[in-house]
Amino acid sequence: MTSNPATGRALTPKKVAAFRSGLLAWYDAHARDLPWRETRDPYRILVSEVMLQQTQVDRVLDYYRRFLEAFPDAPSLAEAPTSQVIALWAGLGYNRRAVNLQRAVAAVVHDHGGVWPANPEALRHLPGIGPYTAGAISCFAFEQPVVFVDTNMRRVLHRVAFGPEVPEPLASESEVLRVAAEVLPTDDAWRWNQALIEFGALQCTAKKPACLVCPLRTICAAAPGMQAALASVVRTPPGQGIPFTGTNRYWRGRIVDALREAPRHRLGALQLGATISPEFDAERLPWLRTLADGLARDGLIEIALSRAAASGGWAAHLPDRPARRG
Repeated sequence: MTSNPATGRALTPKKVAAFRSGLLAWYDAHARDLPWRETRDPYRILVSEVMLQQTQVDRVLDYYRRFLEAFPDAPSLAEAPTSQVIALWAGLGYNRRAVNLQRAVAAVVHDHGGVWPANPEALRHLPGIGPYTAGAISCFAFEQPVVFVDTNMRRVLHRVAFGPEVPEPLASESEVLRVAAEVLPTDDAWRWNQALIEFGALQCTAKKPACLVCPLRTICAAAPGMQAALASVVRTPPGQGIPFTGTNRYWRGRIVDALREAPRHRLGALQLGATISPEFDAERLPWLRTLADGLARDGLIEIALSRAAASGGWAAHLPDRPARRG
């Protein structure tokens, strides 16, 4: 029995049973037809999980299809020039994900003989694979009864077991994970974890949960006060804070986009600067080099010294070799 630190209530066996039956019935009626739910191929599941990080499902669908047309299996991605992988990733954002995806797949191909680990602990040894992604691969590819949580899953579990997660969480990450382990039906883990993700994405959303028509309303600790809790959250007014166009992430993206479009994916420093900003001049070369060095450390670009004064002393290009496995 899991105690609720906020109210002293408990997730009793009866409520656990109601949670399972209610959520799984909802999933059977409302689950979207998504291509990564039709496969148990760990490679394809990894591709989907990396693409879905911080990106909406509707945006991912076309990218997922095109990516798998270009790289239908792990060996084809492992051996591809990283420039090709980054070019195909254009528009998805967070370009580092593409490089980390290729590194993880290359590790399976070259270091594991092409055999995917099924165990979450072993999967976490792959480059760029964290606890959630390792759990997702283990469960969705190998149907292992694994506990893991993403943002949607965490929100559902917190609300049902502890109450509203806003304005501040009532439970720690470890407490949420304990609840996740208690409610997991070990004989139906694949469907259960898919249902938690889908419920958080469609029904129990962050800002507009459909509480009035929720099948879990009678057992949900958050239901009585959810709307009041959401109304109490102070939203940052539009226009306040640092504009995205002033962040390093924005300029890093502009650099990668410029190299994607350049002949041979290569530009001298001065030309690169002028391409990303019409206000660029030689005095901003140190700033540009700092950004470029960060991208190079992440494996997104490579830097070559140049003797040509017109180039600014160096040039940048997308990697023309497969990503390093380390």
